[in-house]
Amino acid sequence: MRAEIEAAHQRIAGYVRETPIMHLEQGVWGLKGRLTLKLELLQHTGSFKPRGAFNRILSADVPEAGVIAASGGNHGVAVAYVAQQLGYQAEIFVPEIASPIKVQRLRNYGALVTQVGANYAEALAASQLRAGQTGALVVHAYDQPEVVAGQGTMSAEFARQVPDLDTVLLAVGGGGLIAGAAAWFAGNVRVIGVEPVTSACLSEALQAKEPVDVEVSGLAADSLGARRVGELAFALASGYVERVVLVSDESIRAAQRALWN
Repeated sequence: MRAEIEAAHQRIAGYVRETPIMHLEQGVWGLKGRLTLKLELLQHTGSFKPRGAFNRILSADVPEAGVIAASGGNHGVAVAYVAQQLGYQAEIFVPEIASPIKVQRLRNYGALVTQVGANYAEALAASQLRAGQTGALVVHAYDQPEVVAGQGTMSAEFARQVPDLDTVLLAVGGGGLIAGAAAWFAGNVRVIGVEPVTSACLSEALQAKEPVDVEVSGLAADSLGARRVGELAFALASGYVERVVLVSDESIRAAQRALWN
């Protein structure tokens, strides 16, 4: 899939930012190794998500009905932003747990917003029914080849910025970002997933040797709460993700505070 990621990089160049890196000081947080952060929070809309959204939409013939997506928040904001930039209408379905700030951002980008369902999976099901009615282009949050290739451009970029990378850690929701990393690094760099213990679809899938439904709850459920890992992510992770680390809500909150401070 490296060729698809390279093609995605060419396709979305000029639409997305090459985000900076930050080499942290030796011994930060008591760690012995050299720690480098890839600052995707400085990407358009505040996450890596526009990479996949731009690649998916620029790869397709968009119908008059525009584009449609379901999201816990970040993907929807990205699709709304991309649609606005390219001149298409976006319709976004989000669950009831979505952050009010993210819902308002969707509207600020001109998207039609439907808030439905207790979680992402229920919002996705509602969006699929709507897409069947309107014919809008579906932009999946993580389980489409064009989306995974777009997210993979982050890893390709990171590898150029830090040629001696040996381990990459990535948060996992439905698996689009880690799928792109697994496809790009393909065993040449250790790829480790990090999931909330309360929303661990990739970890459970790797144990079961197939994607399975999991319960979703906890502090990060609005952004990482996928009920089932994507088929593409599972296939790539099975070959190229070394392991998945599970973290508690308390650890997530402590990490947020440490980074903020």
